[in-house]
Amino acid sequence: MNRRRWIALVLPCLMALPVCAQEDPGKQALGTVNVRVYYATNGDPDASKSKKQLPAAVVKRLRSESKLKFASYRELGADTRPLFRSYENWAQPLGASDEVLVRFEAQTRPTATSARLGIELWLSRKKVLKTEATVTTEKPLYVLGPKWRGGQLIVSVGLAPKEKRGS
Repeated sequence: MNRRRWIALVLPCLMALPVCAQEDPGKQALGTVNVRVYYATNGDPDASKSKKQLPAAVVKRLRSESKLKFASYRELGADTRPLFRSYENWAQPLGASDEVLVRFEAQTRPTATSARLGIELWLSRKKVLKTEATVTTEKPLYVLGPKWRGGQLIVSVGLAPKEKRGS
């Protein structure tokens, strides 16, 4: 059989086969991570220009830590991002601003109630914290950030409630 006839017979068969694009297993979403930035102060709470009050349970949890105890708290911003299996993930809780960035990646496969994450906190494009922590929906990781407008920033990293997660 000559070459042209062989190609003419095989080519239509190959074209009829479905194209099987292989999914990247690293892009599998294992859950969802919430990152929030709070403004805490013992002075005038309106300096933050944010009127969003925190739930009483969050205020109680913050005040239970001696270094996070302040007279008032406001939420400045929040970001919810998927937690991918093999990729680093970035959250920008202050919208388009890159003043506060959080990088996180899964260290182990998350359970229904918790996840072990590698977390980096970046402030003004400088890495200021690198840690591994287990976070849950009820007990997020709280990080005392820099002083800001007469108060202090607090960054919270935790899992989204199960109904908001993709798993």
